[in-house]
Amino acid sequence: MDIVFSAATVAYGSRTALQPLDLQLSEQRIGVVGLNGSGKTTMARLINGLVKPTAGTVTVGGLDTVGDEQAARGKTGFIFQNPQHQMILPILAEDIAFGLKNRGLGKVEIAERTEAVLDRFGISHLARRRVHELSGGETQLGAIASVLVTGPELLILDEPTNQLDLKNRALIERTIAGLPEQVLVITHDLDLIEQFDRVLVFHEGRLAADDRPAEAIRAYREIAAC
Repeated sequence: MDIVFSAATVAYGSRTALQPLDLQLSEQRIGVVGLNGSGKTTMARLINGLVKPTAGTVTVGGLDTVGDEQAARGKTGFIFQNPQHQMILPILAEDIAFGLKNRGLGKVEIAERTEAVLDRFGISHLARRRVHELSGGETQLGAIASVLVTGPELLILDEPTNQLDLKNRALIERTIAGLPEQVLVITHDLDLIEQFDRVLVFHEGRLAADDRPAEAIRAYREIAAC
């Protein structure tokens, strides 16, 4: 799916969080890196309409994120840095089903799709578990299941390996690698994105580098060293 930024700009009063950005993305695996406050998360949130451009446009699969907001948002899923914050209901299976209920699906289809996505990610045994009792890796898998059960074409993850131990980090890395959906990952975990198709580097609200992982990561290290 094509994601197109056309002079997309984000400003909050006198502060510009993202300078005019012209960019087209279509790769299956896209990494986004940058120092804190560099504009990388703002850029990602433009894609599913969590942030609106102050000027310019963003289209997702040909749909404008402002003019066709609901349709465009349906093409993307977003997992926040702390995924537990977006889990609304106390039981994992109920939380996964919640998004389907909001789309007006019938009980049988909701149950079938919930069961299928739990099985897809190997977490059927956690279906009746309280979300606050899940480990970090289980929480991340539950959040991925809750988002992907609704069928978005693109999944955006913000720091998916943050604060995970090595075992759970490896689990999430394997999960991301195996997803058929298009994936965009915002991260400081450079090893996670070294096999991606494309990596973007943001610095001070601008796109500073756009390249293959090795070259982009090298550029990021040079920025970070200054």
